[in-house]
This record gives sequence, structure tokens and C-alpha cells, in this order.
Amino acid sequence: MDQYCILGRIGEGAHGIVFKAKHVETGEIVALKKVALRRLEDGIPKQALREIKALQEMEDNQYVVQLKAVFPHGAGFVLAFEFMLSDLAEVVRHAQRPLAQAQVKSYLQMLLKGVAFCHANNIVHRDLKPANLLISASGQLKIADFGLARVFSPDGSRLYTHQVATRAVGCIMGELLNGSPLFPGENDIEQLCCVLRILGTPSPQVWPELAELPDYNKISFKEQAPVPLEEVLPDASPQALDLLSQFLLYPPLRRIAASKALLHQYFFTAPLPAHPSELPIPQRPGGPAPKAHPGPHHVHDFHVDRPLEESLLNPELIWPFIPEG
Repeated sequence: MDQYCILGRIGEGAHGIVFKAKHVETGEIVALKKVALRRLEDGIPKQALREIKALQEMEDNQYVVQLKAVFPHGAGFVLAFEFMLSDLAEVVRHAQRPLAQAQVKSYLQMLLKGVAFCHANNIVHRDLKPANLLISASGQLKIADFGLARVFSPDGSRLYTHQVATRAVGCIMGELLNGSPLFPGENDIEQLCCVLRILGTPSPQVWPELAELPDYNKISFKEQAPVPLEEVLPDASPQALDLLSQFLLYPPLRRIAASKALLHQYFFTAPLPAHPSELPIPQRPGGPAPKAHPGPHHVHDFHVDRPLEESLLNPELIWPFIPEG
């Protein structure tokens, strides 16, 4: 810890306290997660080991938070991560109204790129939620907190497959479109009721593997018909509702994969995904939000809100470089 200067406390998780710190020699700002061992004989908590293993097995990726170092400290150890300003939960919480369509597309696109990268490395996160999607001061989204991560088999022979994560992506997409969670349950049973109220009661006809679930016969719910998603999210575009419906399908094997979702027409219809510099800059509780710095405007910069003819390069500038004939 001698190589770091603590600048303040960020928050507290299930297995440790997170601090903002600066490397004494390089001046780099990082986030330090201190994990204390309650009893030495218990060893390192499994969740912390999973997080370290998952992040170390994956190459650096711009959509996954970077683990910079792990070192012992007292009766525990410290994980040093790249510092991120806030998280997507704070963005949604401080939004005056539901996010603009271009902003939702941008966040969802970055999330899917991170999820697709994890799945390409056979890692399933299992705890995707807005609070675990960190946001940098430049608007970049990165997946964090791999404490519940698992290795999965691409052939689907393991319990945890990529479909677990893509359903979570659908829940996050619904929250971004709605401005609040689609399934706001306080506990497992209440959340199940919220899901059934919108998606309807599943049946073996719709979900053939339903009866194979471990707790299938332990609880029963009254029959409910699904509510059309256009009634739940009346302001969402048809393309958004189509993609959302593919995330929220009951049969896991029919849910759309993250890599395929990135090719959905939703991301290629106007308005196009916003650039990270155009996204709202989040803030941590108790601190002012920094201002965005989108960079200097150039007369020939292209922008989706400007007429195309105003974004075209002056042909006279390139004529000397075009071969004759």
C-alpha cells in the first residue's frame, strides 16, 4: 500500500471497501478494493478469487474494467482497478427524464460488446445490473464486479451459459427505455410476480424445458397472459421492442446472443448510437458532476442532426489528388 496515496472512499461491497487512490510514482488514479480475511483459516473469499481469476484470464478490453494489480495487505489483500467515475445506476437515477434513444443505444451497444467479449472468453458474469456497469468521465461503459462469474461451456453442457447474461441485458435495456426497472421486485417471489405480470405465465408448450427446473413443483402461479411490450413501453421504437423481446424470451436457448444482438437493425436505424462524449456525465453521491469535453468542433465534422450537405468535405480540396480519367 505504500505505493498508493488514498484520496477518499468510494463505497463498500460484500467483501471489502473501495477507495480512490493515486500511485505515488506515476500519479495514476486507481480504485483500490481492500478485501479483509475474517479468519485466516477460511482463506480468500470465493467471490474475490472468482473476480481475480475471471479478469486475469481475459485480455484487456475497453468494455471490461481493468484489474491492474493484486497484492497482500495486512490480514487481507488489495485489488487495484482502473478508476471509473460512477456507474449506470447513477446515470439513470440522476436523469431528469428517460434517456434519449441515441443514449440508450450507446449504453446498450457498449454493454453488448463487453458481454460478447466475456462470452468469447467463456466467462458468464451472472450479476449484470446498472450498479455493476461503471462509467468513466468520458462516458465509456465497462463491466465490473466479476465476483459471481463462472466459466461456461460453448456447447451448453454446463448450467451457466451465455443466455443467463443476455436475459440480464434485456432487463437493463428495459430499465434504460423505461427510466425505471421493468421488474421492480424486492425479493425473489415478488420479482417473479413482476415478470409473470408482463411476460405471462410460462407453460411447457412455450418452454419445453420448464418442468426440468429444480424448483418447478415447489410453487405455482395463477395463469396470466403476456402484456404486449408496446403497451409496457409505448415510447419505444418497433426495433427496440423486437430486440427486447428476443432478450426476454423464456426458453434460454432461443434468446439472442450478444454478438448477434449487435447486428440487430435497432442499432442501424435513426437515431444512431450517441458517441460516449455525448452521454450524460454521471456523478458520485456527494460530489458535483464534471462537465463533458466533446472536443473542438470542426466545420467538416459529421453529425446525425445536421444536413448531410453541411457535413461533406469541399470537393475542391481533394480534386488535385484524384487521378484523371
